[in-house]
Amino acid sequence: MEVRDPVHGSIHILDQEIPILRHDFFQRLRNIKQLGLSEYVFPGATHTRFIHSIGVMSVGARAFDKLFSDVIKHSPNEIREFDRLKETFKLAGLLHDVGHAPLSHSTESVMPMLSDLKIPIAFLHDKDIKRDRQATHEDYTIKGIADSSFARAFIQVEEKYGVDRRCIADLIVGKTNNQAYFTIEGINYFPILHQLISSELDCDRMDYLLRDSYFCGVSYGNFDLDWLLDNLEICIVDKHAHLGISERAVVTFDDFLLSRYHMFIMVYFHYRSVCLEQLLIKYFSQAKGEYTIPADIEAYVEHDDHHLMKILRNSKNKYAVSIVKNQIPDKIFESFNDHQLGELEKIQQLLESSNVDFIRCSSSGRLSKYYADDAPTNKFKMKVVRRETFRGDKIYSNIDQATDLFNKFSKSHAVNRLHCDLSDLHPDLKQKIHKICVSSL
Repeated sequence: MEVRDPVHGSIHILDQEIPILRHDFFQRLRNIKQLGLSEYVFPGATHTRFIHSIGVMSVGARAFDKLFSDVIKHSPNEIREFDRLKETFKLAGLLHDVGHAPLSHSTESVMPMLSDLKIPIAFLHDKDIKRDRQATHEDYTIKGIADSSFARAFIQVEEKYGVDRRCIADLIVGKTNNQAYFTIEGINYFPILHQLISSELDCDRMDYLLRDSYFCGVSYGNFDLDWLLDNLEICIVDKHAHLGISERAVVTFDDFLLSRYHMFIMVYFHYRSVCLEQLLIKYFSQAKGEYTIPADIEAYVEHDDHHLMKILRNSKNKYAVSIVKNQIPDKIFESFNDHQLGELEKIQQLLESSNVDFIRCSSSGRLSKYYADDAPTNKFKMKVVRRETFRGDKIYSNIDQATDLFNKFSKSHAVNRLHCDLSDLHPDLKQKIHKICVSSL
């Protein structure tokens, strides 16, 4: 089967993968928009997580073939082993978003506790066995793969390739208790495969930047995908394979990072879509019980954008009405630096003391979450590969040592905004706010 994609062209789907794509769990993603409420700002942004997920799998297949073309020997056993890894990795890319909630990440605020999902212990990590917490869309992804009617769709890939569904889930969450599954000829390939699912240069980002840019009608997310893929490298460190890029592609990687940064500033942080998400959160907190996400994974299949929007359209809650009508309160102040943030806090205090209903929107984005001071210690760092001039030996260094962008953008870029209805403001309060606005310039 082939899928015609406006971003990547024709994408080939294996016969054994078709039952997974056709199952209700994956088909639900046809009705989950990739950018949630951003459609109200960028009318072309109606693309879904369905085609994004297929795009991630396509990019992943290209990356795998480039990386492993010179590694795979010709013995039948080794070919089977790498085919198993490739199919496991492709399915992790395809299914990384299969548990995503309707409209946006803000919907996760009405998810149940993790314990209510009753995910099999074999698919949970130690920290989630020992303590409870609110579930996330990743938990619904794991539940769907591990313990639902969706599991029957994997029979063909399990029989032909020996795929283990638990190892698909491991690649998505980034930890595994089955290192042997990912080890071939003494080399553990789990780190590099997880990096291609979630890292600074993962297939998810490589697809969504190009796709979101295309459908939003902007050019900020464009970068040279072919050159990056052509320069991917396997870096073996202590018998563990890590993701690397050739030194000659570092400048292109910089461009990739900046493309992501510009998309956050110009698209993902757009004041209107961010405010609409805050209105959605306000709706959830005020109209408790009108919309909840079930712990029953089979019932979750019904929860898509259309399901939630129908509830919002039938609601009398003022925030629901505002979302449906695409009406947000006026933006009265916006801060981009520490000084302006201080002025924003003053205005917020004035609004609070006057009992004015307002919305504060805070958007923050870090160019890299993997190289910041508070980055998770279990993250695998990407390498830069330099070949020694005379003998051709590979010399590795960490990517943050090869580019200064990580240091330059090590702090979060935060945009804070205040919204309220100007008609609710007393003239004296308007004057006070105006003075603060002028002083912030």
